[in-house]
Order: sequence, then C-alpha cells, then structure tokens
Amino acid sequence: MRPTTLVPSPIQEIMAISIPIHITRLIADEPFLTPERPMTFSILRDGFHILNASVEEAGQAATKGFERRIQHFGSSLMCYSPTSYPYRIRDHRQTTSTSFISLSITGRTCSLNCEHCNGRLLRGMEPVLTPEGLVKRCKEVKAQGAEGVLISGGSDSEGHVPLAHYAEEISTIKKDIGLKVVVHTGLVDDDTARILAKAKVDAAMLDVIGDERVARDVYHIENGPAKMDKSLEVLARNGVPTVPHVLVGLNYGQLGGELEALHLISRRPTAAVVIIILSPIKKTAMEGVEPPTPDVVGRFMTIARLGLERTPLLLGCARPIGKHKIESDRFAVKSGMNGIAYISQEGVDLARSMGLRPVFRDACCSLAPHDLIQAALS
Repeated sequence: MRPTTLVPSPIQEIMAISIPIHITRLIADEPFLTPERPMTFSILRDGFHILNASVEEAGQAATKGFERRIQHFGSSLMCYSPTSYPYRIRDHRQTTSTSFISLSITGRTCSLNCEHCNGRLLRGMEPVLTPEGLVKRCKEVKAQGAEGVLISGGSDSEGHVPLAHYAEEISTIKKDIGLKVVVHTGLVDDDTARILAKAKVDAAMLDVIGDERVARDVYHIENGPAKMDKSLEVLARNGVPTVPHVLVGLNYGQLGGELEALHLISRRPTAAVVIIILSPIKKTAMEGVEPPTPDVVGRFMTIARLGLERTPLLLGCARPIGKHKIESDRFAVKSGMNGIAYISQEGVDLARSMGLRPVFRDACCSLAPHDLIQAALS
C-alpha cells in the first residue's frame, strides 16, 4: 500500500513526492526557521517545508546551511577519489590504482538481490573469497603504498555481510599490516559490532532506510527501519565509528523514507553521514527509472545540513554521472556538504569561488571526520 498523500502542490508534483500522513501531522503553518525559533530545526517538519518550498526559499535555506558549515567546520572541502575507479580532473589525478581499493568477501554473490542493484555493484570490487586471500591481497597493496581498504560484500538473506567469518583477519589488516580499514556491514548484531570494535576499524558503513515498504520491496528486508536503527544503536554502544548512508530516490526514483532515515540517524552518535543518489543500473528492475533531479537532491542535502549541523556530511560516489553529477556537485557545495566523492572540475571551481579550499584524497570518504581535523590544522 502506498503512503497516504495530501493534494500535491505544483512543486510536489514536479518532484513526485508522496507525503506520509505521520509527517503531515508534524507540519506547522509557520515557515521553517522563523525568527521566533531560529535555532530549532525538525528534520521531518522543516524538511517537508524545504522539499516543497519555492526555488528562492530553498536557496535561502541552503545559504543558511552553508553558513552553519563554515561556522562549525571552516573552509576545507574534502574531495575523495578511492582508487576502485579511475579519476582525473584538471586539478587532480590519482597517483596509483591501489591507494584505497574495494574488496568483496563474497565475490559477486548477494542473497538479497535488491531491486536497484541485483548484486551488480559487487562487480566493481575485487573478489577475495577466503580469509587467507584477504590478508594476502592487503599485504600486496600495502607493499605498493596503499593507505587503506574497503572490505565489503553481498548480504545473506537476513541482510548481514558475513564479516564475523573474517574477524581475526580484519584485526590483522588494521593492527599488523597497518592499513586503514572501512567496512560495509549490512545489518549488525552484537557479535559483529564487538568484532569491529576490537579490530578498531576506521569506519562502519551501512544503508539506512526510513520507510518499511521501501525496505521490504526494494531491499527485501522486513521491518527494515527498526533493524537498521538497532544496528546503529549496537554500533554506537560498542564505540564503532559509524557512517550511515542514505540513498536518495531508492523508491524507484521518488522520495520514500529519506527524511525518516535522517531522523533515525539524528538520534544516534555517528561519525559522518554519506548521501548517495539512485543511479539506475542495467539489468536491474530500476534500469529505466529516472533518478531524482539534482534540485531534489540539493534540497535533501540542505535538510541534512540544517538537521545535522555538527556532523560531517558527504556526497558519496554512488550517483549518476554526466550533467546530473555536475549539478549535484554544485548543490552539494552550496548546501554546505563537507566533502564530495569524485568531484567534477565544475564543483571544484564553484567551491573556490565561494571561498572553500579543496583538499584532495585518494581514499574513502568515510574517513572524513579524521581528515577534517587534519585539514583544519594544515
């Protein structure tokens, strides 16, 4: 059953947004961020207003977000280019192909076969199918000057990446080989959280979905929001640096639960938050879907910035390319994101024109919390 909706405004019709009834009950008649309540921001209530605001009002909200970003983080803009994919613009080129690679401990296998991916994103990762193979590959890239690795993989039928089978190896890679380690976890239980905490991984990344129907129909996970919230709680309780991802447009190109996902995230301590965008993949159920427009994504990034003022925010690598990428980069800069993965030259130029200082890193954007501190000291 689709969410209960209000009669859409013209802008809402353009953006094809369905408004869940529980959000409508939170919406006040006054505009967002009024002088009477300048320091309060509700991700659900005020976020709804921004999604439906005029272009001028949305721009004003983005300006507020940019100002808060400068206030809390300064002028450094982290520009990430992990070396799983080649990257080169006028201002930067990767110096090696192994500085920060992505490894899949399940190869191309994933039991969930989500509607937007169907396991095809795993094809962009190197397969390492045994604990010994994982350690061997990490030793190889370390000898070639690598900084770190992403350890990822497909999920089992319950939504868990089988990291627990590699507990000792993950610890070895971090502590003995000396690489930075970030992991895609899927859903997390207490045992896995304790393993990651003991290994002192640099970041644990997982997708957060705020709509039960989207989680069920797209990710094939029942009670998805509650399980993802539990995963955030378990990771936080064990002191694991957590970097949740929110995929804008997962609901077949439309918004469906993104505000609720941000709301869930805002209740837990997180090291950073990454925003990614639906990029339709061939031979999946969403192959012909139109991704959300850069304007919609820009409004969402503004909401994230105003709702999570002191949390590092990144526009991640999973998003459409071409003109969409350039426009999304521009919105990311204007709304106050702290970093952008595979930034376009146009994004770099805009950032400089707005007084920001691009800092290039051939690494995963989940390292942003540490990198922002280092950038501020340099």
